[in-house]
Amino acid sequence: MNLKEVSAAIIEKNGLILITRRAKDEKLAGFWEFPGGKREASETIEQCLVRELKEELDVEVVTNGILGESDYHYSGGAIKLIGVYARIVSGDIKMTVHDSFEWVSPKDLLSYELAPADVPLAKMLIQK
Repeated sequence: MNLKEVSAAIIEKNGLILITRRAKDEKLAGFWEFPGGKREASETIEQCLVRELKEELDVEVVTNGILGESDYHYSGGAIKLIGVYARIVSGDIKMTVHDSFEWVSPKDLLSYELAPADVPLAKMLIQK
């Protein structure tokens, strides 16, 4: 089975990690996640992350390596969530598919109701 590849931004600022909450009309409404989205066939996972963060948060980012990946089977299909380190270089966060964002200490990530595929990435960050 082919897993859909999805990027997840691992953005750190002053020791805190950015997470966003899915808005009520979106899939996985109310769950917190590392922002990102589905990779198109023509792009790398890093290019995907840059595009998705521009579309979803209206910020420009540069990527800086891979944290790790998490395979998860949702009822709508299976995904491979790939955590990509990124840094915001311009823009202020604006919400489109999210209704909230927070900067969280890595040790506090699991106290949020994270989307299931994001939990293994959060655990990787906590262990770093």
